Amino acid sequence: MHFDLKKTDASSNARAGILHTDHGDIATPIFMPVGTVGSVKAVHQHELVSDIDAEIILGNTYHLYLRPGMDILKEAGGLHSFMNWSRPILTDSGGFQVFSLADNRKITEEGCKFKSHIDGSRHMFTPENVVDIQRVIGSDIMMAFDECPPGESPYPYAKKSMELTHRWMDRCMKRFYETEPLYGNQQALFPIVQGCKYPELRRISAEHAASHDAVGYAIGGLAVGEPTEVMYQMIEIVNAILPTDRPRYLMGVGTPANILEAIERGVDMFDCVMPTRNGRNGMLFTWNGTVNIKNKKWETSFLPIDPSSPAAADREYTYAYLHHLIKSEELLGLQIASIHNLTFYLSLVRSARQHILDGDFTSWKASVLPNLMKRV
Repeated sequence: MHFDLKKTDASSNARAGILHTDHGDIATPIFMPVGTVGSVKAVHQHELVSDIDAEIILGNTYHLYLRPGMDILKEAGGLHSFMNWSRPILTDSGGFQVFSLADNRKITEEGCKFKSHIDGSRHMFTPENVVDIQRVIGSDIMMAFDECPPGESPYPYAKKSMELTHRWMDRCMKRFYETEPLYGNQQALFPIVQGCKYPELRRISAEHAASHDAVGYAIGGLAVGEPTEVMYQMIEIVNAILPTDRPRYLMGVGTPANILEAIERGVDMFDCVMPTRNGRNGMLFTWNGTVNIKNKKWETSFLPIDPSSPAAADREYTYAYLHHLIKSEELLGLQIASIHNLTFYLSLVRSARQHILDGDFTSWKASVLPNLMKRV
């Protein structure tokens, strides 16, 4: 697995590259639909390929570990085989989910003890077994186990948390090199940069992550309560330190505007539940801004959702029909809205990539950003 950096924008840090994996090449910048439990909510795998053309999806170690469980995934031959998905998969380590349990977990040097949100059973994640679990899942890109502190954490807590993340990172990397993939495809392990909203800590964490000769690196602990401008500042600090010839993955971010701003600052990979979650709640992302399809104004709009979209649902169904489905709480409405939003997000990053290659990314971004931030 390796990354080819094809071009960097002349007037910003925006980059276009290709990440080569055994399950296919990924053209960056890229957005990864979130398939937490081995399924992108309300979207069939066939549609992920034929309509959305998702080059990679994300699964979650915490959820897959609890259900269906490692025995079933191993017997199935890994997540690719289990869900009939032949393209790349990235797995989050489960750290964010475990630490969001708050009253149902206990952090120690060894790892994190937690109660299942499903049945209350007790479990333990360590840097070592999180690597082992991701070996069983068989994801192409694995994440190191980290602690994700709240965005407004005080400096002493953020520093202590970061230092623990670094010790866990070292243990994860050691375990990774001691073990082998189970299903024949190469796997990569990305260290995660933490440090909350503090520039000094972000620099230290980026340097520690960069000391590991990893295929790529992740930036965690952002979009968790800190102001947007602080997030952008932290991205700039981290990307000035991380190797330029490796992909940078910004975890859990975000809005279309967030994505373009992060691309401009040198981020290559994104994931977020926003396109599917907001879609299921009636919000559509478009090049003209966000649309609340529940509003009465769409009740008699018989225009196709997006006649130029590669997604069949966008071309074949109208705003009025989707308004009716969402208001009626019909499952097809959730499906159409989710497909539309994911198609738009992939169109956004692919357009950004093309303008990086064409050499006019900065002016293109300035021209589209005001509309993306509007409500229609």
